[in-house]
Amino acid sequence: MNFLEKYFKSLLYIQISPQRITLRNPVNGMAISEEPRIAFVTVPKTKILGVGADALRAASAPDVRVINPFGHPRTMVSDFTAAEQMLKLYVRKVSAGFNFFRPNPTIVMHLQGHHEGGLTQIELRAFRELGFGAGGSKVVLYTGPELSDAQLMAGEYTEHAG
Repeated sequence: MNFLEKYFKSLLYIQISPQRITLRNPVNGMAISEEPRIAFVTVPKTKILGVGADALRAASAPDVRVINPFGHPRTMVSDFTAAEQMLKLYVRKVSAGFNFFRPNPTIVMHLQGHHEGGLTQIELRAFRELGFGAGGSKVVLYTGPELSDAQLMAGEYTEHAG
């Protein structure tokens, strides 16, 4: 990959399970891996206080709710709005170095965990919408083995979910 391709390439790899969310930016090497938690208050209006470890630290304040938007026994998304807000914050953190000229990233969303009977079309659509809502220009849903940065940069991933 030459300098211009690397400079203008925007790619994020997001691994999601009810127990962990990991975001990796193979272009700049930034990565975050935490429990998927979001803290917010709803009075007087909804305000996000933090995600991951920051959410757990905010939990002691009055009127704070901390939830896992991917923690539900029957589906991978229990709270779409909270999941979208959490992904937006995480994408912003690992996208440092993106600039005005760089396009929104392609997001490879790796859906992890045991999906008895496979993922439903509703779940697949929800995850695709979450990726676009978090700022993706293209969203690829993936359920295969973990991808390396080299595989991501070479485009060695295909839509495989369900």
